[in-house]
Amino acid sequence: MPASPLRDRRVVGLGVLLLVAATAAVTLARTAGPATVPAGGDGTRTSYAAGTHEGPTPSAYPRTGTGDFTAAPGDSPVRGTDGPLLHYRVAVEQGAGQDVAAFAATVDEVLGDPRGWTASQELRLRRVAEATDADFTVYLATPDTSERMCAEGGLSTEGYTSCRLPGQVVINLARWLEAVPDYGAPLAVYRAYVVNHEVGHELGEVHQACPGPGEPAPVMQQQTYGLDGCAANAWPYVDGSRYAGEVVPGI
Repeated sequence: MPASPLRDRRVVGLGVLLLVAATAAVTLARTAGPATVPAGGDGTRTSYAAGTHEGPTPSAYPRTGTGDFTAAPGDSPVRGTDGPLLHYRVAVEQGAGQDVAAFAATVDEVLGDPRGWTASQELRLRRVAEATDADFTVYLATPDTSERMCAEGGLSTEGYTSCRLPGQVVINLARWLEAVPDYGAPLAVYRAYVVNHEVGHELGEVHQACPGPGEPAPVMQQQTYGLDGCAANAWPYVDGSRYAGEVVPGI
């Protein structure tokens, strides 16, 4: 029986559709790339239970780590010339992909800067290795872990901002690596700001407002949420004098 021209056209059409579908599937597989898997680590003395993050990780940093922290070893020199001596510890979450010695060196540099809190000559600071010797700890934590830590003190950060609880300065890994959009200054400036801002809370400082368009932002201004016309500024002392804005009540 001779083949039907109509049947031949249907077979050819079906073959074209299958070829298009197969090509699309290969293209999708090539462009999707591998899924990002957060890194893990071993447990240490300080622990916050790690959770899960649904959906793809949008950036190069992990959304969550192990919930355990490694403290920087050794002690630093005393920073500052006069006043009470406070001891701080520095710790990095395991699985965050960050070197604890490098983070500690940056924190030490910021807190020891002559434009920092010790410029008051009413405070001295020194890093220590042991939790029992520390007045407060500066943590570098993944967004999920930092959110849980801050929530334990009743603070809502939505996994975005850093925070301070009594004895705990919690730096969000995402902000440490990316700063914030439209900050208008290098990443190093934002890092110095976030350390000084959260340590400032530990020292009893409260939030302050932008003094006016074009003026330096007070270090206690919530610069992560925007500069309100001010210019980025990481330091509590500007040109040798304490620089501050009006207190923002209730924040």
